[in-house]
Amino acid sequence: MKDKKPANPFLKKASGVKPPTRSAIKSQQKHGGLGRVGRGLDSLIAPSASASDTPPAVVPPVVPLVPAAPSAPAGERVLQVPPWEIERSPWQPRTEFSREALEDLVESIRQNGIIQPLTCRRRKDGKLELICGERRQRAATEAGLKLVPVVVRDVDDTTAAVMTLTENLQRDDLNPIDEAVGYRTLKEDFNLTYEEVAERVGKKGRSTIANAVGLLDLPEEVQGLIRQRAISVGHAKVLQGLYARYGNVVETCELAKACVPVLDARTGKLVGGLTVRELERRVAKLHAPVVERKSGTPDIPESYSRSIVEELRRMLGCAVRLTSGMTHANGKHTKGVLEIDFVNNDDLDRVLAMLGVKMG
Repeated sequence: MKDKKPANPFLKKASGVKPPTRSAIKSQQKHGGLGRVGRGLDSLIAPSASASDTPPAVVPPVVPLVPAAPSAPAGERVLQVPPWEIERSPWQPRTEFSREALEDLVESIRQNGIIQPLTCRRRKDGKLELICGERRQRAATEAGLKLVPVVVRDVDDTTAAVMTLTENLQRDDLNPIDEAVGYRTLKEDFNLTYEEVAERVGKKGRSTIANAVGLLDLPEEVQGLIRQRAISVGHAKVLQGLYARYGNVVETCELAKACVPVLDARTGKLVGGLTVRELERRVAKLHAPVVERKSGTPDIPESYSRSIVEELRRMLGCAVRLTSGMTHANGKHTKGVLEIDFVNNDDLDRVLAMLGVKMG
């Protein structure tokens, strides 16, 4: 049996796998190699795809800017209807539409279309009746739209009237007279109480509705000033109480006109016009009791004196007091006094002009 040759340690080392050096291990760990620690990290982190495997980026096509599609509540379908085929709501309280605001809406519709559909209902004759959106309908017609988006609701007369009024109440430009007309329509046409009207339109208490409707008892001339916002609701309430008590149309109208400010030609600003407090004081003076003297004989009979005062108040639209001259028992005579109130210089000029007094 032959003795085995001693193994050459140099050949054994050469035939085996060369163990990595410490510096190699550190380098592999530092750069994410496959050392013992590196393989543990690589098993947790998915390998990144090579540049050749990355799919090309998808570039979305350029879409032209178009108006957003009209939105409608869930479950309702938007119809496209010619605007001239939609009938006006018989319960629309608004009688005036701001021309400037309407022109702005026309331009917006030309640029963007109608975003919010009109709300209509189908009448028994098959025609569409507008509930909400008359401004949009008018603007769409002026903008030349052939079709407008419409949502059709199945509602009764009362609900349609409430919806129409409520939409207008949510806008600041509905004048107090048109608002009052809407409340009165709900009360009279649908036999609702003031409490029910307030509840339907979201107002607090019956007094709010009753006071608003009371403005419709004022003379037409005064209602016109309220509708034009020449006088405030505060003025209107004072005049309403005065007219309800005395029923003097001329006096009420004159006082209302005294509350309207006028344009100053020099400054270009509105000046004059009674404030609400000044109006209250003037009304109180107009109907203050006449102080009677207990002794002596008046030069003017009491009934005739009252007639003069009433006529002057009606003509001048301001407080007037007349104290008759008096002849006393001892033969002495006290002169009479005529007092005319005015608020400011402009009011004085008005009174003087009515009396025919011309100042140089």
